[in-house]
Amino acid sequence: MKKYTKKELMELITGKLRRNFGRDVEDATSQQMFQACAMVLRDIISARQLETADKIQETHARQVHYLSMEFLMGRSLRKNAYNLGLEKTLTDAVEALGFSAADLFEEEPDAGLGNGGLGRLAACYLDAATTLDIPFTGYSICYELGIFKQKIIDGKQEELPDNWLDKGGSWLITHMDEAEEVRFGGAIEDVWYPDGSHGIEHKGYTSVLAVPRDMEIAGYGTKHANVLRLWEAQSPEPVDLTFFNQGEYLKALEKKANAEIISKQLYPADNHREGKSLRLKQQYFLSSATIQSVCRKHKAEYGTLRNFHEKHVFQINDTHPTLIIPELMRILLDQEGYSWDDAWFIVSRSVCYTNHTVLSEALERWPQDLVAELLPRVWQIILEISSRYQNQLTAFFHGDMGKVEKMAILWGGEVRMANLCVCACSAVNGVSALHSDILKADVFHDAYQMFPQKFQNVTNGVDHRRWLSEVNPQLDALIKECCGGDKYLLQPSALSGLEKHAGDAAVLERLGAIKRENKLRFAAWAQRESGISLNTDAIFDVQVKRLHEYKRQLLNVLHIIYLWQRLHEDPHFEMTPRTYLFGAKAAPSYVVAKDIIHLINSLANTINNDPVCKDKLQVFFLENYRVSMAEMLMPASEISEQISTAGKEASGTGNMKFMMNGALTIGTLDGANVEMHQVLGDENIFLFGLKTEEVEEMKRRGYSSYDYYAQNPALKGVIDQLSAGFADHVSYSDLAKQLLFGQGGSPADQYFLLADFESYRAAQALAGQTYLDPKVWNRMSLLNIARSGIFAADRSVAEYAENIWKIPHK
Repeated sequence: MKKYTKKELMELITGKLRRNFGRDVEDATSQQMFQACAMVLRDIISARQLETADKIQETHARQVHYLSMEFLMGRSLRKNAYNLGLEKTLTDAVEALGFSAADLFEEEPDAGLGNGGLGRLAACYLDAATTLDIPFTGYSICYELGIFKQKIIDGKQEELPDNWLDKGGSWLITHMDEAEEVRFGGAIEDVWYPDGSHGIEHKGYTSVLAVPRDMEIAGYGTKHANVLRLWEAQSPEPVDLTFFNQGEYLKALEKKANAEIISKQLYPADNHREGKSLRLKQQYFLSSATIQSVCRKHKAEYGTLRNFHEKHVFQINDTHPTLIIPELMRILLDQEGYSWDDAWFIVSRSVCYTNHTVLSEALERWPQDLVAELLPRVWQIILEISSRYQNQLTAFFHGDMGKVEKMAILWGGEVRMANLCVCACSAVNGVSALHSDILKADVFHDAYQMFPQKFQNVTNGVDHRRWLSEVNPQLDALIKECCGGDKYLLQPSALSGLEKHAGDAAVLERLGAIKRENKLRFAAWAQRESGISLNTDAIFDVQVKRLHEYKRQLLNVLHIIYLWQRLHEDPHFEMTPRTYLFGAKAAPSYVVAKDIIHLINSLANTINNDPVCKDKLQVFFLENYRVSMAEMLMPASEISEQISTAGKEASGTGNMKFMMNGALTIGTLDGANVEMHQVLGDENIFLFGLKTEEVEEMKRRGYSSYDYYAQNPALKGVIDQLSAGFADHVSYSDLAKQLLFGQGGSPADQYFLLADFESYRAAQALAGQTYLDPKVWNRMSLLNIARSGIFAADRSVAEYAENIWKIPHK
């Protein structure tokens, strides 16, 4: 691999400024300097990617195609420089040109192509696969606005557009020559040819062009490079000149607007038919463009699609890209003329499915009439798949229609995407051991009985190079000193070498000092960005994740209200000072989630202005939580809140990032917390709450949250406070009613907050008491870091490669 000197990078950057912006260094803005640096690194990665592509073609290697509606990449300048081994060289070059490298890294917007763990997981896997020399292409949509930018106004979430492409587009290479046509609507007509053969003709459809904009991805310690292909929606006709010449200018642009809306924003609100229609269009747009592109290239290389499944494997990241299944069938049937059995043989050996949820509302179901209207040929194919599958189910379960109903693809006027995946995919995996067990025992129990060989587990993992080494350089230096070098960067299991220093007072003291410095750094950043003053002598207790009721941010809030009330009731109440930090975005149409954000801000305003709480209790909601904020926050965090209802969180990845940075977990035995507990033991994690089987048993017996409210005066006081409100005089009685009586058809306290409250309070108290002994706390922190290697994405991707994709890796 070529090594670039500071002088060479300076020359390359200067050249980019002159050729692309017509500026000399002294006249360039910081934005232009960032873009020039991005283009220089992009060129270096692009050269590697071309070499990688040549090698794949020469060896006819099997390729992985990873489809995800989200790829939450965050910022790329420092990450790419790090992976290329150029971080210091680039920093020195930028500084020598008269710019601040730190400011330049901050200039880059987050590529907000995701909302949470699903998108970050995809980004981590893209990095790991590239580092492991796996031929791997990611596919998503080039959302112009990404996920929304969150603004808190009067305590409430407001959504603003997040136009990341203005600057972030510097990483993208557009390939107009590889655009694909995606068709919507119209009608299907049967065609009979003179030789007696049958065909299909699609008439009256609307065309949208899918234009690929590729982001080149560098691996760490390798010449291998991969691609994230982002499809941008464009109209084949930029303007309808007939209407334009008649002076109907808006109508002349209608086709263009209707096409471009598909890639305008991630996850449009779907609480109305127009939103549902747009989401379905987005999913088909991604699936169709991707499979058409891969089929076209494959046929150009091999002259046939008969061996397609031998050379390609498609990983569906959650149900959003499920339409790739009937779309590949369409190509094989209608364009290649294969028989149904031959086409199904190829499809069922080409596609694999990762499930990410056990929540029934998150297992996508589309209205049949909407699918038939927007995707008429795909609808016909789904009908045939469903009919054949239902006959198979009926025979296997001896006519037990109760079981057939659960597994059916079409039922009750809906298309069930998860069931289509289970039917068609060669492998179905969960993302933690507990989650995979729940899929087999409950969610897909009957399918597991029928296809036990399909079901596997691959516990999630995170990019430890980014989330430890890159974001926490002082901890990285300590690990390298204690473990004898940087071996852990490519072999994360080598982190275990840190464990032999668990009794070394000097190492533990240094670990505590590193955490202290990271807290001060984050506090300075928060002061600069938001004007908030954090008490760095208090425990940084952090809950940052997508806002959803099952993740139980509300349980955290109830406990904070309890502490606030105790401070007022008892002047002698002792507690270890806490700074509670929340970060979360709520889906725009998720009313309860937005109410909880409002509640957090009401509570924060009350507590932070209450003299009784001074130096004891703080609460802050961090506006517009995003990857770049997480990179500052994770190294500074001391308590990681992983408090979802047992049996509801598939895995989690934030829990792993916190663990790698030495934060201690307060959590339930849910998702990957179970496996964290297995490696940590009871003594290095603060567990609380009902277990999965206990939750299910309480449901069977009949759970009464009101009993907990009536029998626990402290809890009663907390719930009553929700209705009474806080300093802003806003009542949260709806949240209180939901906990006690249920609302809108949902049962009371469906996520068992009141049942777990006392256990959670005790775990919080134990964590606070433990924190008072720095030696004990730092030892627990060190052991968390030392035992976190198993949660690296390199391990996860290697398991996919070996057990599901059946391809070699480094």
